[in-house]
Amino acid sequence: MNWNENTHFAALDWAREHHDVVVLNQHGVVVDALRFDHTPAGWQEVRILLAKYPGLPVAIETNQGLTVEQLLACEVRVYPINPKSAERYRERHAPSGVKDDYRDAWTMADALRLDGGRWRPLVRLDPRIAELRLLCRDEIALIEQRTALVNQLRSALHDYYPAALEAFTDWTTPATWAFIIAFPTPEALQAAGKRRWTAFLHLHRLWRDTAQHRLDVFGRATALVGSPAAIAAKSLLAITLAQVLTALEKNLNEYRRRIASVFAQHPDHALFGSLPGTGTKIGPRLLGEIGDDRERFPDVEVLQCNAGTAPVTVQSGAKIYQRLRHSCNNTLRATVHHWANLSRQRCSWAEAYYQAHRKKGKSHACAVRCLGQRWLRILWKMWQTRTPYDEALHLRNQIKHGSWLAAEKPASPAW
Repeated sequence: MNWNENTHFAALDWAREHHDVVVLNQHGVVVDALRFDHTPAGWQEVRILLAKYPGLPVAIETNQGLTVEQLLACEVRVYPINPKSAERYRERHAPSGVKDDYRDAWTMADALRLDGGRWRPLVRLDPRIAELRLLCRDEIALIEQRTALVNQLRSALHDYYPAALEAFTDWTTPATWAFIIAFPTPEALQAAGKRRWTAFLHLHRLWRDTAQHRLDVFGRATALVGSPAAIAAKSLLAITLAQVLTALEKNLNEYRRRIASVFAQHPDHALFGSLPGTGTKIGPRLLGEIGDDRERFPDVEVLQCNAGTAPVTVQSGAKIYQRLRHSCNNTLRATVHHWANLSRQRCSWAEAYYQAHRKKGKSHACAVRCLGQRWLRILWKMWQTRTPYDEALHLRNQIKHGSWLAAEKPASPAW
């Protein structure tokens, strides 16, 4: 449909308890408005209202969640708007900064009326992609929570149990949490004796290489400890955190099983799984964030901008420079960065490309971002053609087209 053929435009300003809907005609005049509760009865009211305008375009300041799902169920065309863009539209109509829910809905509807012809409507996700995206994002959030708990545990141990920190360096492993549960205080560790120490190290496969060092640390565990009050209070905190971390890790393992199962069911799993460095975590995350709608990223530049690897060019008069792109999919940005860095261990040209940028004076983060930019160009082509990664083919193409790889090779000596 030609955008000018639309007769009405709407927007929904959502909140936790209630939402506001405003419908405008072609001239920007409000023809319908409704505030409704976020309840089944409230959504029935809005369905009745929206049914009066078949094929109605509706703007909303998010692209996911129950509110969006309910809008899609109303058979309307949903146009998500970036929160920063929505704020700028509000400022255009209300420079004073006045703000309320009705006004927010009205300004978004008016923005849709004027500029919506250049926006992309939201497309329903494949159920497998939707589930995979949510599972991966929740897994990342739980890993971040685990990191916070580990930092809290290390802080507690520093206050009363320095020997534990000396004996173990990696506190993200279940064995270290089991150690705190088994020996919560320096006195408990000292009283357990060498036989129990040895049994614990064997049970958790910690005997090799560092066993003697740990036994030595255990033997002098009470040489430096906190006060009796600190030991009594902080040991309880340490046990609590260790138990929470143990339960959290069990659930993270269930997440990983579910993610692997959903990922294996999707036709594109072999494509994303063939990329060097993706492994069992990065592949599902890439598929979940990029999806399988080939029209969503009509060219590679759109994907690179969405992933945050493409810089933003700023020009003002004679001044021109590039800066880091902040407006992007942050989950995809972090995933691509992690993948690009891991690919250096599995792909020779990726390591060479990274080192070439480091020699130019680029920081580690900048060099990895440049590598991610190049990987996305390869991934986009694979994704469009539904072809798994073939490193031999990629290297042949590099040589054929005279890429940077040939330029980086040292020149032959002149005899």
